[in-house]
Amino acid sequence: MRQDDCYQLGEVIKTHGLNGEVSISLEVDFPNEYQNLESVFLEQSGKLVPFFIDTIQVNNNKALVKFEDIDSLDQAKALVKAKLYLPLSLLPDLEDGQYYFHDLAGCEVFEENQLIGVAKEVIDLNGNQLLSVDVNGKEVLIPLKDEILLSADIKARKIIVNLPEGLLDVYLKEDSDLLEN
Repeated sequence: MRQDDCYQLGEVIKTHGLNGEVSISLEVDFPNEYQNLESVFLEQSGKLVPFFIDTIQVNNNKALVKFEDIDSLDQAKALVKAKLYLPLSLLPDLEDGQYYFHDLAGCEVFEENQLIGVAKEVIDLNGNQLLSVDVNGKEVLIPLKDEILLSADIKARKIIVNLPEGLLDVYLKEDSDLLEN
C-alpha cells in the first residue's frame, strides 16, 4: 500500500497500561464511524505496515487500541508517534457539495473570477485548518472558514474564496519592502 492511496486516520499519542494498548488521536470528522475497524496501516521507517486490531474503544476524537501481537509496554512504546492510515476507498461517502481536505489539493483558487493560485494541501495548526496555496511560487495560507472559503467544486477543480482585506499583501510583499518598514 502506498501513502498516496491512503488518508491519515490519526496518530499514536501514548501508551496505555502495561499490556500493549495505545491511545490514538483520531484526525477525522466522524470518529465514531471507526469503532469497528479491523486493521490500519502504521507508518514505520517511511513504509506503511498493516496492523490488525484486537480491540478498539472510540471516545470523541481519541481511541484506545490493542493491536494483535503488541503485548508489552516496550512494544507499545515503539509505536508512539506513528501515524495511522487507511485506504482512500474506505472513506465514508459524502453528500453532494461536501469534500475531503485532500480533495482540495490541485484545485485552482479564485477570488471574484481572478485566479489567485493553486491549492497544495490543507495544514492543521493546533486545530486551525489552513489551505496552502501556491501564488506565483510563494506559499499563501488561507484560513478554512465558511466566510472565507465560499465554495469548492471538486469535479471542476475550482475553489472560490473571499479573502480578508490585505491577506495576500502580507505574503506577497517583497522582502525588501518589509525591511524598509
